[in-house]
Amino acid sequence: MILKLIIFAIAGLMIYKFFGGRLPTIGKNPEEKKLDEDTLVECEKCSTYVTIKESIVVQGKYYCSKECLD
Repeated sequence: MILKLIIFAIAGLMIYKFFGGRLPTIGKNPEEKKLDEDTLVECEKCSTYVTIKESIVVQGKYYCSKECLD
């Protein structure tokens, strides 16, 4: 009886993963997005798009240059 239950659980898990399912992760927020260096963000002041590595971040807001920051 226990062996059948284990086999069905493993088969169910394999089918779930085969169809692209993701198992829930503990300790991570799934809504949190990871921003790469090449991700474009919009400047708060002039609405110009710049990459993350070229932007200036102040209090969680992105700016394209020091002129827009002032």
